[in-house]
Amino acid sequence: MADQDARSGEGRRPTGIPVLRWEEPPEGPVLVLLDQTRLPAEEAELVCTDPAALVEAIRTLAVRGAPLLGVAGAYGVALAAVRGFEVEEAAAALAGARPTAVNLAVGVRRAQAAHREALARTGDPGQAAAAALSAARALHREDAEASARMAGHGLALLDELLPAGGHRVLTHCNTGSLVSGGEGTAFAVALAAHRSGRLRRLWVDETRPLLQGARLTAYEAARNDMAYTLLTDNAAGSLFAAGEVDAVLIGADRIAADGSVANKVGSYPLAVLARYHHVPFIVVAPVTTVDPDTPDGASIEVEQRPGYEVTEVTAPQVPVAGAGGGIPVAPLGTQAYNPAFDVTPPELVTAIVTEEGVVSPVTNEALAALCARSRQVTIS
Repeated sequence: MADQDARSGEGRRPTGIPVLRWEEPPEGPVLVLLDQTRLPAEEAELVCTDPAALVEAIRTLAVRGAPLLGVAGAYGVALAAVRGFEVEEAAAALAGARPTAVNLAVGVRRAQAAHREALARTGDPGQAAAAALSAARALHREDAEASARMAGHGLALLDELLPAGGHRVLTHCNTGSLVSGGEGTAFAVALAAHRSGRLRRLWVDETRPLLQGARLTAYEAARNDMAYTLLTDNAAGSLFAAGEVDAVLIGADRIAADGSVANKVGSYPLAVLARYHHVPFIVVAPVTTVDPDTPDGASIEVEQRPGYEVTEVTAPQVPVAGAGGGIPVAPLGTQAYNPAFDVTPPELVTAIVTEEGVVSPVTNEALAALCARSRQVTIS
């Protein structure tokens, strides 16, 4: 039968089908994912019966977003253990599926550690698998709780920086319930402003080349009846120049110890524009996104995506002809530069909002103190 904990609300968005859930049908446990590559045209699900299927779903962005990748990675370890796969091998494959997103490795390690500890203590693979699943479920719940706290801290910061209200917020990529066990990171702050009547306009960057803003953020904004407008990434400069942006809110896939922020490519130009136009540039991410083992931005490994994501476009129910399954928009053989992320230096970041509070100004010392405080809360 289906897992009752998952159906009772884990990973469930306010509307639509769950973004991620664990189920236990008669043929064996599975991890069910909302296929984000099919949105907004279709709400379809992927059923992962083994870790390899989940690795492929992560690489193809069927499941994506830093916090949710951590949750998915933890469930992937549990899936390997319950299904009888080699857990250590599966954990390595999962952790390496998206190298820039540190939350993925954090989630994998958490479930992996629970599995190892239980196996060493009991010698029972069944109990070890149950421990890994329990760790994944706990991480899932914690992520939802963290999302709510980030929304509260972020809204308070917006009201402090922009006391007049009527916030006009520019966002990039997708940071809503599609990337989280809760309502997201940066998008959750904008949603809190909307619900309190303080959001005047959500400006949604299209986010090329995969259009996570157009396909996903606009989809979530519409579902929540928010006032939003979609723009191409290269229109952001004219929007700033017209004085139409009060704040930039983005998420993060990895935050280095010095406060350098790796996020979907196109974030760094927004930070430069925001600094020139004296607009707050705010990063919203859980503490697990802060990686004290990565000293600075230059040390962040930036994932390089296939060139066909740039040289082709995909559209539902349209005949395809390109190598990547899309419609060619560049001459055959064109080389493409396609980093998945760029890195924003800490001096361009006004504040980092986490579930444990706000860091501003962004410094190595302030982030270290935040992480230490978070560990104390977790231990207690």
